[in-house]
Amino acid sequence: MSVPCLVRTVARSFAGGSGLFRPAVCCSCKDTFTRKMSSRRRTDHLERTASVHRQMELFSARVSDIMNESDTVKKLRLEVPHPDFSFRAGQWVDFFIPGVDTVGGFSICSSPGLLQREGVIELAVKYARHPPAHWIHTKCSVDSQVAVRVGGNFYFDPQPSDPVVDLLLIAGGVGINPLYSILLHAADLHRQTHGHRYIPGRTHLCYSAKNTKELLFKNTIIDICHERPDKFSCDFHVTQQSADIEQELQPYTINGRLSEKELERYVDPEHTLCYLCGPPPMTEKVSSDLKGAGLSEDKIIFEKWW
Repeated sequence: MSVPCLVRTVARSFAGGSGLFRPAVCCSCKDTFTRKMSSRRRTDHLERTASVHRQMELFSARVSDIMNESDTVKKLRLEVPHPDFSFRAGQWVDFFIPGVDTVGGFSICSSPGLLQREGVIELAVKYARHPPAHWIHTKCSVDSQVAVRVGGNFYFDPQPSDPVVDLLLIAGGVGINPLYSILLHAADLHRQTHGHRYIPGRTHLCYSAKNTKELLFKNTIIDICHERPDKFSCDFHVTQQSADIEQELQPYTINGRLSEKELERYVDPEHTLCYLCGPPPMTEKVSSDLKGAGLSEDKIIFEKWW
């Protein structure tokens, strides 16, 4: 099935008030959806996100580049030429592949600014046997045609009149993807030089992975911190590092998990807004530590997909 046919077919199947859509809200710990997976099967992306807001329209996209972000993660660059396509930093896409019945769900890891400047979005996808991820790693090529639809309540989209906040971004594993989008968006906001604009306060990223090889986007993250050291900082945590830490990463890398004491350094109950994405045990532990540090529940925004 061609992508235009796929777009028309899917658009018809989701038309007509199916209850799949609801107004977008910024979700906090108490209203973020959590789906317990069956012990016998993995729930489908569309099932897990059935109550989450998504746009109505499906857009055709072309794979314009494929890069190895790590040994297990491929980064896709997708051209989405339609002028009505847009997203907020932190959101994901439903990912439709011609000939593959299963719909993927992948967080956008690029900034809205890149879409405005170049008409592209980027996705970083870890290898898995799940059909959409498996297709990306084994069959996808430059010029492959797919379709995407934006969804998600987890996003950072400040308006010029909003109060200034300090961002605390906490990522575990591939949970870095939406937070990297938010980090890039915050950097873009600081680079703006004209118009009535929103300028964030400080942004700090805490990013945990098994080892430094699995730290995605680390070079760009460090570059942003060097560009504006007064506004951006980061800590990388590695939990199963066996080799020596690379010299250029040593100033930023800590052996061991993120501690409650470390979190306290970056929490200002009045001004901090925290975005958190990672495996459920991590999100539950970190959100509890954040509340223990004085951060109210409505300032802890997280997404838990597993």
